[in-house]
Amino acid sequence: MQYVNRHITPRIKDALKVSPIVFLNGARQTGKSTLAQKIAPEISAGKEQPTYITLDRPVYLASASSAPEAFLSSYPGRPVIIDEVQLAPELFRALKIAVDEARITDKETANGRYLLTGSANILALPALADSLVGRMAILTLYPFTAAEATYNIPGGLERLLRLDFKEIQDKGISLIEAIKRGTFPDIAQVGTDERRIWFDGYITSVLQRDVRQISDLEKISLLPQLLNVLAARVGGLMNDSDISREVGLNSVTGKSYRGILKLMFLTFDVRPWHRNVGKRLVKAAKGYLIDTNLICHLLDYNIDDIARTKPALFGHLLENFVATELLKQLSNSDVKAELYHFRTSDGKEVDFILEKPDGSVLAIEVKRTEAVTMEDFKGIKAFQELAGNDFMGGIVLYAGKDVAPFGKNLWAVPIFALW
Repeated sequence: MQYVNRHITPRIKDALKVSPIVFLNGARQTGKSTLAQKIAPEISAGKEQPTYITLDRPVYLASASSAPEAFLSSYPGRPVIIDEVQLAPELFRALKIAVDEARITDKETANGRYLLTGSANILALPALADSLVGRMAILTLYPFTAAEATYNIPGGLERLLRLDFKEIQDKGISLIEAIKRGTFPDIAQVGTDERRIWFDGYITSVLQRDVRQISDLEKISLLPQLLNVLAARVGGLMNDSDISREVGLNSVTGKSYRGILKLMFLTFDVRPWHRNVGKRLVKAAKGYLIDTNLICHLLDYNIDDIARTKPALFGHLLENFVATELLKQLSNSDVKAELYHFRTSDGKEVDFILEKPDGSVLAIEVKRTEAVTMEDFKGIKAFQELAGNDFMGGIVLYAGKDVAPFGKNLWAVPIFALW
């Protein structure tokens, strides 16, 4: 398979210039190792050849775990790329010592020493992350965006935030095809049967092998069932009591196990947007899976069949797809914004809210239909009233082909604007 340029690459290079350690985490098989090795010659700045080590190899893992300081000192060149570093948590303390010594002996060359990759969310493992505060930049590589997997032109998210739709063009990639390609690199261009086999192996590997390496779960056999339940509830409000009951766990254990799935980058939550306003707002997060094709696999449906015969389910899948696209593009770019959803206690809602550091907000509603009416802006208008002067605009992303205004800073925009 031809190498696909990853849009996060400039962020990694920039981070290595200002930080001794860059941790690139993300789910298994998102292309972290490939990307690290691809950019290694560039980040070495023509000096020492980068060293690549993967802790998936038992001998390296044993060495890094039992003698971490000796392990690091045996690779004095820079940068050193260590793959699947979460498998040896003993390394993190040794990395702190190595970085602190480098800052004392040669501060000018202290940055860009280590590029680490891992398939567990380091932010959810504070015992590891805390030891490297101020010494490590953390970035996340997700599966392909639709843009990466098709014409590889970044900037969809930036266009939405600018409310600039003049250059949006239908490049001939159907919505279904964009969903199929915006997935894990190994299966972005394979057929249905190959995907089924790949996902079967992937789920088994992550939920049985990888989880055991970072957590001792008493009922680990229930994780696949929990993942299936979450796939069936995608885009819904997360109620851990209900979810746990369906799987056969108590609510505390169920919430903990759901946290494991997030830790492994299989699922993610979108938090509710709220401020100190008089309106009663729903405070529960909405749940999504990191890959829309994975949902189809878990539910044992072909996405072409879903689009044709199950419109309500396709609407949920489309919402999941947009959620993942926004999440991926926020991670890949320098855009500073947080992703939320909005819902009032009386049922008014907006699928997604993007809030910038200055408090300004953009509302995004997702529709599976090929037509838009003013009724589709009902939730956005309710949100606009609460946001007041911070309201930048509202967009209804839909399955049609035309950009059309529906009021001041209110737009109907084709979903293909994302790629």
